[in-house]
Amino acid sequence: MFLKRLVRYVVVGITILCLSLNAGLSNASDADNDGIDDGEEQALAEKYAPILYFEGKEEVYPVSIAYALSSSNLNQSNEGVPTLIYENPTVGQLSHYTDTGGNYYLDNRKGTIDDDRIIKDYRENMENLGYTVYSHVFKQGNETIIQYWMFYVFNKGTLNTHEGDWEMVQIILNGENQPAEAMYSQHVSGQKAKWNQVEKSGDHPKVYVARGSHANYFRYYQGKLGLASDYVGKNGRVLKIDDYNMVILGEKGGNHISEQGWIDFAGRWGDFGSNESEIRGERGPCGPAYREDGNMWAGMIWGNSLPSLNKNVLAADWIFYHFNMLYLAVLAASLAFILFGIYRRRKGLEKPFFYILKIDGVNAKSIGNILAVVGIVLVVTSLFYPWYGVSVDAQTGSYKTPGLTEIISIDGLKGMQINLLDENSGVIQAGAVPIAFSLLIGASILLFILGTIGLDSKKAGRKYMVRGIKFIIPVILIIVTVMSFSLLAFQLNESGASEGAEEDAGKIINTISSHPLGGDNTLLLPEYGTVYVTWGMKSGAFLLIASGIALIVSGAIQMMAGDKRMKEMRAAEEI
Repeated sequence: MFLKRLVRYVVVGITILCLSLNAGLSNASDADNDGIDDGEEQALAEKYAPILYFEGKEEVYPVSIAYALSSSNLNQSNEGVPTLIYENPTVGQLSHYTDTGGNYYLDNRKGTIDDDRIIKDYRENMENLGYTVYSHVFKQGNETIIQYWMFYVFNKGTLNTHEGDWEMVQIILNGENQPAEAMYSQHVSGQKAKWNQVEKSGDHPKVYVARGSHANYFRYYQGKLGLASDYVGKNGRVLKIDDYNMVILGEKGGNHISEQGWIDFAGRWGDFGSNESEIRGERGPCGPAYREDGNMWAGMIWGNSLPSLNKNVLAADWIFYHFNMLYLAVLAASLAFILFGIYRRRKGLEKPFFYILKIDGVNAKSIGNILAVVGIVLVVTSLFYPWYGVSVDAQTGSYKTPGLTEIISIDGLKGMQINLLDENSGVIQAGAVPIAFSLLIGASILLFILGTIGLDSKKAGRKYMVRGIKFIIPVILIIVTVMSFSLLAFQLNESGASEGAEEDAGKIINTISSHPLGGDNTLLLPEYGTVYVTWGMKSGAFLLIASGIALIVSGAIQMMAGDKRMKEMRAAEEI
């Protein structure tokens, strides 16, 4: 009886031991306890590893965080005053600073946001540093999330500048372990697309990285109509999985190998700066586990909030990206047609061929042509000055701006750019219409001058007047557009959010649209606080108007000269 019990206890003990060993072996194959075998994480990360296409003028590329740590101090900001904690902190030391409100940050000693020394140091060491991409793979319900995190030592975008930059590409596998969606980070947001909408090489998604800001796009021609009028392309360096080192990350909270203690660091990966630095976009970003309050690290919480890729918007992106080329093609065809016509009637033309250059003394015809030349000079000059602008100074509250800040600008080189106030983030680029009005006006001037070949005074006068009116039309359209802002204000008030920032924005818009030519006002608004607003036409618009008037007057003079000439000819015939 005793032996039977002893044997039973030994069997139970061995069974428990085997189960314990099996559990230990299972945990060893899934060291970070994220529900996926570590070997499978590596295989999935490599299978869907992105191909990164950089714009031709890009200066920095994804690099190991070890490079940043080797040249950074760990500081704490106390009321804007830095306190040194460690020079060249180790990942182990970083792992202890998990307080998101502690104002801890890594400050790169190689330079500041006001110079290019950080970029210069990186460029000098780039070949030895190589390229690194970090991958975070985990289960979320029935779905598998594959994230690719890229660290850049410096962000020098069109919208803001700061030390350090974390960007991310995310692939979603459905319950059948098939790719279903992709999400790309772009500034404070991003974009998502169905897997069949993603450009790929095999299973590797193509990612087009914006110059300086490192925002990620699905097409090489995106970015101009996006958040910050980014420069994107496929004319630079291309990084495939064989070109970079893939590092598989564990989980936040200690569920990772000791070399990845930096995952738990809740501070900023760049200089903290002053109180206004966050508003100006000059403060370093949070690390992967803390980006967007941790929602990016969580996967679908962030991904589901993103706008979807839209084929109609993509078509607009393509047109704007290739606008100059398309326009030049149309212009070339028009010029060819005009020049062919001039060639056919070349024998009957008097010199100088261009009527606008017929200046031969003090007479009505010469005075009119001089005025026309002045008008052309004025319109060319207008391209280098702003046409219209709206600026605000939100002095208090969560929408505070760093002084007087432009939120709408229209000029001849960049087209129209619109910035909006974002809570706790200051001004963000909301959109742009990147048409180079300079190209349109330049082409119209060229066609106008060519069109004066072989004209008489009366025909030239009509042509001058029509061109003068066309130069004033952009100003009229701007004024009409500003007047229509009141419709936008009405939509904001009727959008279901009758209270809050939308209503405040509506009041600002109504104030501007009620006096579209210009003005200034100080508004006391519930959400925005005290806001000073100034708006109106700028010097470029006045130059456009002046050029239009000069051409209209010159046209009138030419027509009168033509009438006088006709009367003289008739009188001569009667004699």
